[in-house]
Amino acid sequence: MTILVRAATLTNFETVASACGLDARSLLAEVGLPSRCLSDPDLMVPAAAVGALLELAAERACEPAFGLRMAAARRLSNLGPLGLLLRDQPTLRQALEALATRIHMHNEAMTVSVVQDGPLVAIREEMVMEGLPSVRQSVELAMGTTFRVLGIFLGEGWRPRQVAFRHPAPTSTTWHRHVFGDVVVFGQAFNEIVCRAADLEAPNPGADPVMARYSQRLLERDPGANPSMTERVRRLIVLLLPRGHCRVESVAQHLGVDRRTVANHLSAEHTTFSALVDGMREDLLSRYLEDGARSLSEVALLLGFSELSAFSRWHRRRFGVAPRTRRRITPS
Repeated sequence: MTILVRAATLTNFETVASACGLDARSLLAEVGLPSRCLSDPDLMVPAAAVGALLELAAERACEPAFGLRMAAARRLSNLGPLGLLLRDQPTLRQALEALATRIHMHNEAMTVSVVQDGPLVAIREEMVMEGLPSVRQSVELAMGTTFRVLGIFLGEGWRPRQVAFRHPAPTSTTWHRHVFGDVVVFGQAFNEIVCRAADLEAPNPGADPVMARYSQRLLERDPGANPSMTERVRRLIVLLLPRGHCRVESVAQHLGVDRRTVANHLSAEHTTFSALVDGMREDLLSRYLEDGARSLSEVALLLGFSELSAFSRWHRRRFGVAPRTRRRITPS
């Protein structure tokens, strides 16, 4: 199944590419995307091709903040009907909950979760793009866009407690500190924006409940409103793996069904829970190996293994070598 994203994700791509001395349309052609992506925001295109495009542009331009620069001019309208729904939610918390629930209608490769720990809240994001060794630019574009959404609700002067990225720091963090301030850190367990829980309860004076209901009905009529079981399970796997609770029972509980129902739906879609977990672990592993600063014990925990020995056994079964051997032969 091809994971798709609205071409609106590429808003401002041509502008940033031109500023970096690149030909946007030539880059689109290299990754197999039509030039129509730049003029039709509702066109659905392969998320992996968009991810590859952003990495290619950043590499050609020698600009590690390419995705973040694209996010600088983002507005709620770039999210299409979903942006209308967020705009009219009574509080920021409800807007974020709507974003987490409906983000697949804008970007099927993206997961969003809101995790509260006492007085603080973490807004976590992940990209599910199998086959791409790096999604740095896609992640920074998404995080920068979410930061913009928070600023729309809380005012441009608002600042988070911390902005964290899983990937290692780039050679230059000038743009990152310009956008997020001095609270940005790299090489962390999650891609997340941490803020005060009280910030999420701020009332939205511009909320219109009538328009919110209209936007809700508009989204429900969209063919993408009901993702497949495979897609729903894959999203939960991404969220549950680093917490150590990625079992079919836990996924079924989150979906409000029993494990047999999950298994039957996945079977009808020609896959299994174990296959999805292994596929996601392989995808995430390639990204973690890129970051040579992570110990194998930390990688094991992020992939949902309680012990390094369990991770090593799984790795040998999948790849025929120990993880230490693969790390030595994997280019950074």
